[in-house]
Amino acid sequence: MPGVAEPRIVPRAEHPISRRDIDPYALKVLYRLRQYDHVAYLVGGSVRDLLLGRRPKDFDIGTSAHPYQVKKLFRNCWIIGRRFRLAHVRFGPKIIEVATFRRQVEPGEEIVAEGVPAPRHAEPDRRSGAHPETDPHLIHRDNTFGTPEEDAFRRDFTINALFYDIATFSVIDYVGGLDDLHARIVRSIGDPEVRVREDPVRMMRAVALAARLDFTIDPLVLAAIRRHRHELARSSAPRLLEEYYKILRAGAADKTFRALATLGLLEPISKELHEGAADPLWRSLAALDGYRRRFESTPDILTNPILLGTLLVPLGVSLNPVRHMLPIQDATERRRPQGPRLGELPLARRDIERLRQILGLQRRLRDLTASPRAQRAMTHRSIFRDALTWMDIHGGSPEVVEHWKGVLVGEGDADTTPLPGEAEPAPQRRRRRRRRRRFRPAPQ
Repeated sequence: MPGVAEPRIVPRAEHPISRRDIDPYALKVLYRLRQYDHVAYLVGGSVRDLLLGRRPKDFDIGTSAHPYQVKKLFRNCWIIGRRFRLAHVRFGPKIIEVATFRRQVEPGEEIVAEGVPAPRHAEPDRRSGAHPETDPHLIHRDNTFGTPEEDAFRRDFTINALFYDIATFSVIDYVGGLDDLHARIVRSIGDPEVRVREDPVRMMRAVALAARLDFTIDPLVLAAIRRHRHELARSSAPRLLEEYYKILRAGAADKTFRALATLGLLEPISKELHEGAADPLWRSLAALDGYRRRFESTPDILTNPILLGTLLVPLGVSLNPVRHMLPIQDATERRRPQGPRLGELPLARRDIERLRQILGLQRRLRDLTASPRAQRAMTHRSIFRDALTWMDIHGGSPEVVEHWKGVLVGEGDADTTPLPGEAEPAPQRRRRRRRRRRFRPAPQ
């Protein structure tokens, strides 16, 4: 990690962030932590987006408090994670994630207590199967508690390492993120060659970030991506698939996947996408982006099956399970379905099955001559809303969508899920139940 530097501190009068733009639940958590003498900052992408005048998706908090110290302050707090403990403070459906400031573990250190380092001799990392000396680039541990400065330097890109201090209403910058934000450039913290080899998923994140914000990528980062793109295959397949879902939900999927294809980042993990990067795929992704932009934030109706279908259907990928013979050493020697995959990425069978149901219902949705009773029955099917959302995104028949919206309205549907293309309703404040007073007999 670079030596600790004096931060650039921008006072309230010189930046546009207002507490009015911050989630009130996040403010509540920040103030409670400050009340008990813990350092607490709004961190990461939320600060970046607020400075750009965008509405953040999440409001994450970094603090000097350890996870169980956070839990003591909030009865609605749950501790999650194995490799690194995070505190999730829940307010109804809303979650504020609180992470203790941490730093990257240097070679020759180990963790003797949660978040506490101790010097050690080089030993194999049993969890990763790697040895620090033979595989020096991959991050094996980064769950050591640290200072705000150390936390800033262990992040991926400069524009993601900005802090907002609720105590002084100032923005804190240790890594030059403000300059890069003004220059509209995605730049790595530290040597890009080292950082992308530490975590190859950062290559995808750089591309997605630049596409979503309409930024350029630093030439040094681009060179590192081109040189190390095949190392992406070393990353966890579920994690890579989750990155695909994040891209598809962000509203810039068309631009992002085009850039991923140009840089060769699709080939190592999903060859079908790399080979099928053509007009049908771009039209499908553009349709998804157009739907997503109708909403201020990602609607819950954009489920994994709909997102997967946006990728798979234009590629002509079969949704039927592939049967294969088990190895001879298996005594049963019987055929069984192989799990669905997108290149090297395993897909959930339930998502594929639900996608098949969504596609299977499209023909019936277009049949507007069915009796009113049959149409009302259709709206009560569990797959109906997903199928109607698919029709709204990819069907090219807005009149059909409007017809079914009318049927739903006529049914007086009490479901609070927004209809396809409609904004989400404002959350209702849940009334607290009054505790019934216990009857106590009068003294005799």
